[in-house]
Amino acid sequence: MKKIIAFGASNSKTSINKQLATYTANQVDGAAVEVLDLNDYPLPIYGIDLEQEAGIPENAQAFLDKIKAADGIVISFAEHNGAYATVFKNLFDWMSRIDGKLWSEVPMFLMATSPGGRGGQTVLDIAAGRFPYMGGNIVAQFSLPSFGDNFSESGIVDNDLAATFKAQLESFEAAVNG
Repeated sequence: MKKIIAFGASNSKTSINKQLATYTANQVDGAAVEVLDLNDYPLPIYGIDLEQEAGIPENAQAFLDKIKAADGIVISFAEHNGAYATVFKNLFDWMSRIDGKLWSEVPMFLMATSPGGRGGQTVLDIAAGRFPYMGGNIVAQFSLPSFGDNFSESGIVDNDLAATFKAQLESFEAAVNG
């Protein structure tokens, strides 16, 4: 059975990105899904002086170990001021100090959503541009605008968005199972 790691790149306890990532990962047929919560991996703010004095925090290594053990990764990004949420950027920085190719060529489905009409597209573009340099094997991408209008417990409500999502999900599923 293939193992999918999913998480929202946010520390909000009611993260819409975690909801979207969880929903997406659970659509992959026959996969075991583990949903990670960034709140379970607290880390000090990265700094070279701190790293030299105290080394790499255990939580950074533990999260990276989960990534490396996965057959697929689903991330949905919260967008804060046009970029990553601080909690994700900090985790990303710590993990990159352990392994510069931290994503290990594991197939990735990158997503973003927001209450607004762009659906976190800016942060999605940032991740899609950066991750390939760090071992990111991005096989699918999807931005969901206006989360409150376009998502329910049963999934994506808008027919055009649902069709786009389904095509991206099929690409991800093929890469994970391939």
